[in-house]
Amino acid sequence: MDPHLLRTYVTVARLASFSEAARELGYTQSAVSQHIAALEQDLGAPLLTRRPVAPTAAGERLLEHAGPLLLRLDAARADVVRLAAAPRQGLTLATTPTALGPAVLGALPPAGVTLRVLTREEVPAAVAAGTADLGLVDGLAAPSDPLRLPDVAPLTTHGVAEEPVSVLLPTGHPLAGRPGLRLDDLRDARWLDAPDAALPLAQLRAATGGGAFRAALRYDGTDVRTLTALAAAGHGLTLLPGSAARDVPGAVAVPLTAPRVIHRTELLHGGSPGGAATEVVRRLTGADGD
Repeated sequence: MDPHLLRTYVTVARLASFSEAARELGYTQSAVSQHIAALEQDLGAPLLTRRPVAPTAAGERLLEHAGPLLLRLDAARADVVRLAAAPRQGLTLATTPTALGPAVLGALPPAGVTLRVLTREEVPAAVAAGTADLGLVDGLAAPSDPLRLPDVAPLTTHGVAEEPVSVLLPTGHPLAGRPGLRLDDLRDARWLDAPDAALPLAQLRAATGGGAFRAALRYDGTDVRTLTALAAAGHGLTLLPGSAARDVPGAVAVPLTAPRVIHRTELLHGGSPGGAATEVVRRLTGADGD
């Protein structure tokens, strides 16, 4: 399949409009229609209904493949450009909000850093596509086990930090005085569903082999301060790395004692990092980044 045609198809499907896709891509509407017709002829199946513009069953299946395929192409381009280009003076770091622990902050250069706080799914994609020099992703893991990251492109990963995790509760919560908590005992508690700011509920379910972990409130954001304020106000429990859960006004951080899991942070890069990224990789891993 021609990637130009595939990109046109993805844009039309996302915008549900041939004219809007033409404006975004810088094509004429006639050219967009020709791209879709050529792709449909190549695959031998209609991909879009026209009124309204929506993917057919075959089109939906193609969309499942198209995102990873186009990202791989972007990653290949970025990797070659990165190899051929002169070293950049600055550093763009894509990170999840709770991955910026003390070790990471201490390894950053004093100037020239652009920090992009993204979701756990977006960080590997940004590194693969070359819009970030380095990425930081965090999550729950058994001690010394790697994180399960989306397979978006061939990326190099390094474990750079591990720390205990804590349950954040309002000070008046019946369990706030406990010295430690078992996750199994909290399956039916009221939880905050904040997949991009806290440790996701799906990871809690995986750590215990199932369980409800029902969401009392969903927070679609990446600001940890907002998340901890919601927990302190009694809207639900949340699980955070110990360093992020300490000293929250109106809340108590109780260590998680079982299962035996930790908060793990991994550093991602594609190919051989250059410029300021090389020094950050060296400081965090003790390696030279090759």
